[in-house]
Amino acid sequence: MAIEPVVDGALTLSPDDLRDLYASRRFLDETTRRNLGLERCFQVYYKDPLVAAENPGLEIDKKFFVPWEPNIGDGPTSARFVVVDYDSTTNKLEEPARWDSDAKIFRDPKERPVDATIKQSAQFRQVSTWAIVQNTLNYFEGPSGLGRRISWTFEGNRLLIVPNAGYGANAYYDRQSHSLQFYYFDDSDGQRVRTCLSSDIVNHEFAHALLDGIRPYYLEAVSPQTGAFHEFLGDLTAILMSLRNTSFRQALAERTGGLLDSKSGGELLSSVAAEFGRAVGNQEYLRSGANQDKLSKYKDEMEVHALSTVLTGTMFDILVSFTKQYLDRERADGKKLSPKQALAFTVPRMQIIAIQSLDLLPPVEVTFNDYARAVLRNLLIADPGDPRGYRKMIAGAFLTREILTQEEVNELLEPAGLYDRMPGDIAHDPAVIASSRAEAYRYLDDNRDDLYIPHSVDIIVDEVFTAKKMVGRGLFMPKQVILQYLWREDMVLEGERFGPYDGQTTSLLCGATMVLDENGGMLSWARKPGSEPSAKAVAGKEKIDAGNKPNGEEARALSEWEAGKERRAAYLGALARRIDEGMVGEELAGPEGIVGALTPPLIAREAGGQVHFELSPHFHIHDDKVEDKSDVNLHYDPSLRGVRWRTSS
Repeated sequence: MAIEPVVDGALTLSPDDLRDLYASRRFLDETTRRNLGLERCFQVYYKDPLVAAENPGLEIDKKFFVPWEPNIGDGPTSARFVVVDYDSTTNKLEEPARWDSDAKIFRDPKERPVDATIKQSAQFRQVSTWAIVQNTLNYFEGPSGLGRRISWTFEGNRLLIVPNAGYGANAYYDRQSHSLQFYYFDDSDGQRVRTCLSSDIVNHEFAHALLDGIRPYYLEAVSPQTGAFHEFLGDLTAILMSLRNTSFRQALAERTGGLLDSKSGGELLSSVAAEFGRAVGNQEYLRSGANQDKLSKYKDEMEVHALSTVLTGTMFDILVSFTKQYLDRERADGKKLSPKQALAFTVPRMQIIAIQSLDLLPPVEVTFNDYARAVLRNLLIADPGDPRGYRKMIAGAFLTREILTQEEVNELLEPAGLYDRMPGDIAHDPAVIASSRAEAYRYLDDNRDDLYIPHSVDIIVDEVFTAKKMVGRGLFMPKQVILQYLWREDMVLEGERFGPYDGQTTSLLCGATMVLDENGGMLSWARKPGSEPSAKAVAGKEKIDAGNKPNGEEARALSEWEAGKERRAAYLGALARRIDEGMVGEELAGPEGIVGALTPPLIAREAGGQVHFELSPHFHIHDDKVEDKSDVNLHYDPSLRGVRWRTSS
């Protein structure tokens, strides 16, 4: 292998040698990958231009590393992304950044390297936006994360990124156009705000695309908590990606001493989208993880951004607690960890806790309680001994925020086996189940009675795959087989409460996510039952009607049936309320972008003779009850009972 002198900290290798090393990258640690040029350095804002202006030393991160790929091209273009810099307001297509394959850098049309020296250029915006999503995708897919590739929920494998989509105070992910759209606008002082330059906003919107790929049926939900979970993951991703940034983490350690709940700089991490929040809401940031919100405060809340703060605050509390624990920990030499070291240890720990748990969530209609259970279950799988009592600390955080009850905490912390027997009397090899959707379906169909699946429904195998997750440096869990399946339960909407949808048919999504180890042990089984009974539930009901006692399996099936009937009633109640409050309607196109700014939070779509209700990529950020009808940036329609939609997600 011919190795040339070191350039900018990375060895210069021949193209063939670099490709050979790329094929073996999973066996190399981060430092080695960077030294070998398998991760390339680009430049992005630490947070956004406002934070940069107000915090000297936290402007542009000049050591922002992104995994190198053999087929990076102009645009930028890579395996999973393509940047198209089209402005719908000016009808202008900008020149793309050009990839210099020899120097492994991007250049602008004048052949200048794309870096902070040309931060006002379109090419800087193109490259920085692309670099952020490349880095974040790697964080989610890495072994301390999901340990697998994430598929987009649309046809094709490249997500379109539009860094200057047009004029407007907005940014969003849109499945229909396969895109991330970032807009620009002028604040009250006439200063131009570009959402693509905010790392927080880019990460928040990209998290919508990631969650849509991980759980595509969350888009089809009327539950406020499902929409709020989308917003929570966006905000949490923005916070975690800031913490993962080595230079930012060092500055944070110096300012806070590792105490992230301090007022000496902790708000730099907890606050999300400072520039955007200041410009459109006259507030210090759009949202913050440093809050004390409890679920009871938002008991009747339908606005998902407000509701999401409960879960974001919970996870920020957990992050703070981990950092404090690491600060108290001694090294081998007897000295305690420094703030910088404590924060560095917190990063992979939060990745395991927050990101790995996503694979344990049910495939439809997620709740905050579901996520709390997934976090605690994943930690049990990752570290069964739990010598430092992490599960008790995390359960306490969810209890404080009223996401879990004391009874649930007691149940979840009781000593329990690491896995259960794989459900079903007809045995199937997990490796065969993982080989295709067809094989997975045969397992599900053969064992409907034991899986609480009614015989009358057709089972949809959403996805089946294997994952290899890391639980510590060089330590891996056994390979997991993850099976997501669901079915539709038809419902006719009857009554005035459903307004224009009275008499139409929709469907309640039901299903489960099952996580198996390679030997057939069931590690997790997160279910969302329907109101139609399984065969064992029918048998149990017949026994009760005859005055007899059902057996254990029949009793469990009856309990599942009751939970499904409660789900159906809750779904219909939430849908009726959203219709009554004017939160349901059609998607509206307009000149300001691919998705119109007047689109309500819940979109009604016709599909297969039914009406499906889907979360919109657009959400307002201010209170619905705005009295100033003269504000031209707000949409006012008397037919919507005074609701005004201001867009931002």
